[in-house]
Amino acid sequence: MTNSEYWNNVIKKAKSEDRPFFSLAPMEAVTGSVFRRVIAKASAPDVFYTEFTNALSITHPIAKKTTKGRLYIDPAENPKPIVQLWGNNKDDFARAVEEVKKDGYEAIDLNMGCPDIAVIKNHSGSDLIRHFDTAQRVIDGARETDLPVTIKTRIGYSEIDEYKEWIPFLLKQKAPVLTVHLRTREEMSKVPAHYELIDDIARMRDEISPDTLLQINGDIADYQAGMKIAKEHPGIDGIMIGRGIFTNPFAFEKIPHEHSGEELLSLLKYQLDLYDEFVAKGIPGHFAPLQRFFKVYVRGMKHAAEIRNDLMSTKTTDDARAVITKIESGGYV
Repeated sequence: MTNSEYWNNVIKKAKSEDRPFFSLAPMEAVTGSVFRRVIAKASAPDVFYTEFTNALSITHPIAKKTTKGRLYIDPAENPKPIVQLWGNNKDDFARAVEEVKKDGYEAIDLNMGCPDIAVIKNHSGSDLIRHFDTAQRVIDGARETDLPVTIKTRIGYSEIDEYKEWIPFLLKQKAPVLTVHLRTREEMSKVPAHYELIDDIARMRDEISPDTLLQINGDIADYQAGMKIAKEHPGIDGIMIGRGIFTNPFAFEKIPHEHSGEELLSLLKYQLDLYDEFVAKGIPGHFAPLQRFFKVYVRGMKHAAEIRNDLMSTKTTDDARAVITKIESGGYV
């Protein structure tokens, strides 16, 4: 696959439907193979991303064992996800991109926006916004492969106006896609996304790198909200949905409709089954991260708080299935 073919295919499909492309954001302990397949069954976006993975760990003799689950792609996954990498060392990226290519990945995304304090202390993620020289080396290292390399970032580290220098710097890299989360690192998710900056960022893109696709992230709940933003800001090429998926696993539905409790429980059963298959393959997995998804499926149900508490007390998938059986048999009264 050539450097542009992956993204050409994505944009071609979206344009044929007269819309921006849609993607599910890379999220820690969320967007692994199991949940990607759950969302694909519910209503798939055009693009999936992996959990963000430390570039160093991919080839480290000991740490690479921990990446096995993060990087696993199930044969049933179509389209394949884009692997998102973080770090701060050119050589780490150069080695990592060759390894993920062997794993079957066809595109790479660079994490330059993660606000997590552990990542910041590692001088990675959104800390790169303060260090253009390190960011440049990371990009150069990732480009030591023929896979397309895209970038995800925030508008700044501590000040909104930092975007006026940071975004042009990134655009000069001529990446196929630039994804912008419309908040600073220090804002985290505590303030509304700065949609007022979209048109100026699109103008920068048009002037500096018109072939770069601009994808927007932040406070976008579902497909309809994304379409509204895209119509208001025609410079947008793509829409990325993150936390909205926890409110609605059907967030990418083009024609929204109500989903019954039975449908939601069916989706939860599907995730439990996939999780068991995942673990049975000998891939490292822990039950606790699975629990964070339970609220997705019981939101709005009668006795939701009690059901959620019972699910959070489970230790195994069989325990969780027992709670589902109780729900279906009318045991919560």
